[in-house]
Amino acid sequence: MDSPHITAIEHDTIQPIPLEKRHGSFSYLFTIWFGCNMNVLTVVTGALASTLFGLGFVSGCVAVILGNLVGTIFMALHAAQGPQLGVPQMIQTRGQFGATGALFVVFAVLLMYLGYIASNIVLGGQSIHAEFSAISINDGIWLIGAISVAAAIFGYDMIHEYSKYVSIVVGLAFVAMFISLVGFEGLPKNFMTSGTFTWPNFIGAFSLAALWTLSYAPYVSDYTRYMPETTGVSPAFWGTYWGTSLGSSIPMVLGVMIGIVVGTGDLIAGFVHAAGGMAMPIIAIFTISMACSVAINIYSCVLAALTFVQSFVEGWIPQTRARLICNFVVIGISIAVAIIGQAHFLTNYMNFLFVLLYVLVPWTAINLVDYYLVRHGSYDVQSFIRADGGVYGRFQWPAVACYVLGFLIEVPFMSQELYTGPIAKMLGGADISWIVCLVIISPVYYFISKSLMKESALVPAE
Repeated sequence: MDSPHITAIEHDTIQPIPLEKRHGSFSYLFTIWFGCNMNVLTVVTGALASTLFGLGFVSGCVAVILGNLVGTIFMALHAAQGPQLGVPQMIQTRGQFGATGALFVVFAVLLMYLGYIASNIVLGGQSIHAEFSAISINDGIWLIGAISVAAAIFGYDMIHEYSKYVSIVVGLAFVAMFISLVGFEGLPKNFMTSGTFTWPNFIGAFSLAALWTLSYAPYVSDYTRYMPETTGVSPAFWGTYWGTSLGSSIPMVLGVMIGIVVGTGDLIAGFVHAAGGMAMPIIAIFTISMACSVAINIYSCVLAALTFVQSFVEGWIPQTRARLICNFVVIGISIAVAIIGQAHFLTNYMNFLFVLLYVLVPWTAINLVDYYLVRHGSYDVQSFIRADGGVYGRFQWPAVACYVLGFLIEVPFMSQELYTGPIAKMLGGADISWIVCLVIISPVYYFISKSLMKESALVPAE
């Protein structure tokens, strides 16, 4: 079926998308994930490899690229769930956790979306102000918020179309940035010798980059659920994988370079300086790119919020009006958080990223094992939109218990400003909590679920 006109406001929310409304191809997935990652926040995240973790250019680039390549594997595996099930990612979580059991995960993801929206618009506002001093940071925040919420209001097709053109334009802008930084502005003489390699810092930068792409896991089905059921696992995976890993690695490498250039200085000022004589058009382009990323976050945040509320209202299926109202609530909260928290942005952002790491990893392990190895993609989709969970009930205790266990397993390996676990101290501060959690919880959940499923009517015993 042909795609509907992009200026038509989307009417579907958390309900399954009928087969006759399905459209698009895996190329949609490359452009949406490539475009939304090519922004200033990704640059700043990459810069942490050389500023916070003190790595040099080569080790910093290796860390962020490897992190992206590894983290994106888990994120891209979620892509096939949308075409197969036709529902947003968070409501599909009821199939593993039950309607009430999923609420904690949904709420945590809601906070994640709000954090990313606020982070993006703060950086966007700072970038605009750095180049156009007459525009205050707060005015820049409002500007990006307004552009973003407009795209989110139209919904799925507008966001996909927006991302397609952003991918092209911002890709060219990044090429111009690299040329300007290396060829015109010049790199410091000690550029290649700056930084110190240590394994804890390398692992820290690697984990941060892996988390960046892994944190997109709760979004993925939101942007594949309108695709034809025949899309296939492989095309959905590779379109998502290369769009995300390339779209993240390119700006992160630029971030590593800018981090070395500015040292302890202002990263945003360094970003504007790197653009050189092209700063004005490049900042304008990155404002549009930032708005694309924020629109994606708003859209998914609204779907998660509607999923959360619907859990308490039996028989209610949110429609267009609920989605539109929720859009304005989400952007209003995000703008308030951005304006209040902008003074301590980098500290707040780092703490936020590590909390995400600990919350999302057990969920993604359970979700992927359940989908691919336990149920093999076979779910009662209509039960997802029932507030009582339908055949999945209020709680699915194997998933809830494994989630709690996964979090507890992470605690000794945690390493951040507020808390460092005993094993992380033994490892010199390296945070490998997410790796340990994935390695342990994936098989534990698999064996518990398979043994219980054989005695359950949910899935026939093999």
